[in-house]
Amino acid sequence: MRFAFTDDQKMLRDTVRDVLRRECSPQVVRDAWEGKAEGARSAWNTLAQTGLIGMTASEGAGGMSMSELDLLLPLEETGYAAMPGPIVDTAAVGIPLLEAAGTDAQRERWLGLAAAGEARIVVSFEDREMVPHAASADILIAERGGAGYCVPIDEVSVVPERSVDRTREVGKVSFEPSPSYRMRKDVNSVPLFALGRERAALGTAAQLVGLSRRMLDMAVQYAKDREQFGKPIGAQQAIKHRLANALIEQEFARPTVYRAGWSLATGARDAEVDVSLAKIYAGQAAKFVAKQALQVHGAIGYTIECDLHMWMKRAWALAAEHGDAAHHRERVGRYVL
Repeated sequence: MRFAFTDDQKMLRDTVRDVLRRECSPQVVRDAWEGKAEGARSAWNTLAQTGLIGMTASEGAGGMSMSELDLLLPLEETGYAAMPGPIVDTAAVGIPLLEAAGTDAQRERWLGLAAAGEARIVVSFEDREMVPHAASADILIAERGGAGYCVPIDEVSVVPERSVDRTREVGKVSFEPSPSYRMRKDVNSVPLFALGRERAALGTAAQLVGLSRRMLDMAVQYAKDREQFGKPIGAQQAIKHRLANALIEQEFARPTVYRAGWSLATGARDAEVDVSLAKIYAGQAAKFVAKQALQVHGAIGYTIECDLHMWMKRAWALAAEHGDAAHHRERVGRYVL
């Protein structure tokens, strides 16, 4: 199979990259760490104006009816920028779930707002009570007892929990699954939420690829700027080897993510396995690149004053999100055996 992204897909990636370069600087991420979310919200609103937030919604709902594959490159850029906010939950998972399984009243109230970026969605699967960004979202879409529920966040109990990445605002969610929140009863929500899990894992893998790229770029720049004995440390063979190995790990992971996106978008028979492989390799690469970048930076990399610190912790958090490597290896093993 010969695969390449289209010019339109690459143009959307470049648009998102330009927006995030202007509006989601490391200072914006640092502000979000400190509880000041104005800059991150501004970046979200600008991306909404480009159509990114609602791109998976149908045209009738204000979206562009785009697929998982179309979403990959933009999500990779949000990872590169460590953009705060539930972009994967909203764009990749929540909007398709709301459109496919929401009642007429739920779609009328929320779908247009979500597609316009004016309502942020977080998703809680059957075994997932800990939900990132719950406190700052507008809607919770939850799977409970094989049924789907769409709940305004101000009617959800959210108990804040500490996260290694402070921008993710993790909270433990609970609500009373009353009929007023129930999504369509005439739609089998189980396979829809199962597909939502795959989309969540794939979107997270795409962000991990972006995180890997950024951490490697940070390490390369630091190796050029930091001097010892009158020479940049990047001239040392040991540093070159670390950076080269990090690049190889990253480049090996990226095509597995792209393949998984193609598989989901085309309904390929082995799509679930491809998603698991993508999540395994993207998480593995992000953690490896983080380690090498930290070694290149030395002691300063351990400090919160160093930007690398924030990207590393996002990588650690996302590597475990929506199934860690052990979980996805088990899924691949079950398929093989």
